[in-house]
Amino acid sequence: MSQRRGIHVDQSELLCKKGCGFYGNGAWQGLCSKCWREENQREKQRQIQEDQALAERLQREEEEAYASRHQRAQSQPAVTPFNKFEERKTKEKSSRVNTVTKFFTPSTKTPPKKDAGPFDTQSTPSPSSSAGRQSSLDRDRATQEFIDFLKAVKSGREIFKQCRAFTESMAYKRDMGADELSECVQDFYQNLSDRLHNQFKGSSELVERVMDEVEKYMMTRLYTEVFCPETTDDEKKDLAIQKRIRDLHWVTIEMLCVPVDEEIPEVSDSVVKAITDIIEMDSKQVPKDKLGCITRCSKHIFNGIRVSKKEAASADDFLPTLIYIVLKANPPRLQSNIQYITRFCNPSRLMTGEDGYYFTNLCCAVAFIEKLDGQSLNMSSEEFELYMSGQASPNGPQPAASSSSSGSAALSQAHNSLDVLTGLDERQERVIEKARQLESDLIDWTDEVEQKVQSALESFPLETQQSTTSAASETASAALSAIDSENVENELLPPPLQPQVFAG
Repeated sequence: MSQRRGIHVDQSELLCKKGCGFYGNGAWQGLCSKCWREENQREKQRQIQEDQALAERLQREEEEAYASRHQRAQSQPAVTPFNKFEERKTKEKSSRVNTVTKFFTPSTKTPPKKDAGPFDTQSTPSPSSSAGRQSSLDRDRATQEFIDFLKAVKSGREIFKQCRAFTESMAYKRDMGADELSECVQDFYQNLSDRLHNQFKGSSELVERVMDEVEKYMMTRLYTEVFCPETTDDEKKDLAIQKRIRDLHWVTIEMLCVPVDEEIPEVSDSVVKAITDIIEMDSKQVPKDKLGCITRCSKHIFNGIRVSKKEAASADDFLPTLIYIVLKANPPRLQSNIQYITRFCNPSRLMTGEDGYYFTNLCCAVAFIEKLDGQSLNMSSEEFELYMSGQASPNGPQPAASSSSSGSAALSQAHNSLDVLTGLDERQERVIEKARQLESDLIDWTDEVEQKVQSALESFPLETQQSTTSAASETASAALSAIDSENVENELLPPPLQPQVFAG
C-alpha cells in the first residue's frame, strides 16, 4: 500500500481571501466578517439599483399600456346602460367580498404589546415550565450583572439604555430572516464600538470588556429566538452532520494520521477533556462562552500531541487531531452552534486572536468531515462505500469481491465471534487454574500454621507452668505463718482491756 497522505491545510487558507490579514470563514465564502459585510453591502446596493431599474421599466410599460387602452376606449362607441349596470354590480360584489375578508384577516401592522419582552410569541416557553423559569432567571441574572458592571463605567447608564432599547426593538423584527437579524446585531456592535472608541480613546481594553458584557447581556436575552431559528435550515444541517459522523464511526486514528498515543494516561485524559469541552459548547448561550469551550478543547489537543511526540505540536498535527475529536464526540447541534457564533459573535473576536484561529480550524474540520471520501483516507471508493454502509469493517478481513460483499461481511462477523469466544475460553481456564493454585496455597499455609502451633505447645507444656504456680503459692503461705511464729514478743504482752460498766 502506498504511503498514507496526511491532512494538511496551509495557514494562508485560513485567512480572508481579500488579503486583509484576518481569519476567514466558510459561512462567509472564505471572507472575514468585515470584508463579508462590505461585499454584502455592495451586493445589496447593486440589487437595489437593479430593482429600481426594473420598477421604472415596468412603470413605463404600464403607462404606455394605459395610454394605449385609453386611446382605444375613446375610439369605441359608448357603453350601453345595461353594460354599465352589470359593471357596477360586479364592483359592489367584489367590494363586499374584500370587506368580509379584511374583517376576518388579522392585521400584520399590529405592534406587539409594550409590556411584552423581546420575541414574545406563542413559541416562547410558558413561565410555568422549568425551561421558561430557567431562561427567565438567566436573563434576570445577565441584566443584573450588566448593570453592576456599568456602574463603574463612565456613561454606563446611557450604554444600558441603548442596549435595552435595541433588544426591545428586536421584537418588531421577529419575522426577519437570520441573516437580516445578524446584520442588525452586527451593525449595533459596530456603531457602539465606534462610539466607545471615540469616548475612551487609548483604552481599547476597556472597550473590549464593555463589548463583551454587551454581547453577554444581549445574547442571553435573545438566545431562545435567534439560536437555530425556524426561518433557517440549521436543524436540517445538524441532523445531516450527526448522521454523517455516525456513519464514519469506523474511521481510526491511524487513518487520519493523528499523532496521539492514547495508551499514555495523560494523553488519554487530554482526549477525554477535549471531547467534554466540545460537547459542553451546546450548553452555553453567549457566543464568547461557546468560543471558550472550543479554545479549551484545542488546548487539550495541543497538550496531548505534545506529550505523545515529546515536542511542541504543529498546526499540521492539530487539524487531524481536531477532526478525530469531532468524530469521537459527535457534538450536539454542531452546525447550529457554528452558525450562531458566526452570526452574533463580536466580529473582532472572530477576526483575530486564538479564539478566531481555533474557530476557523473547527469550521475547516467540519467541512472536511462533510466532504470526506476514500481518497482522503488513502483507500478505494468501493472500500469506502462498504465501510460507510456497514457491510465491512476495517478490523475484519477484506472482502474478496463486491458481488460477495454481503456473505463476506457475515463470515467476517462469524470469525470475529469465534475469536472472541476462544479468547474468553482461554481466560476462563487461566482463572480456574489460578483459583485452584490459590486453594492449594491456602491449604499448605493452614497446615504450616498448625504445625508451628503444635511444636510450640510441645516445647512449652502447660503442666510445668501450673506446678510452678502452686509451688509459689505454698511458699507464700508458709512465709506468712513463719512471720507469726517467729514473733515471740507477742506472748509477753498484757491481755487486752475489757469494757467495764460504770455506775455513778
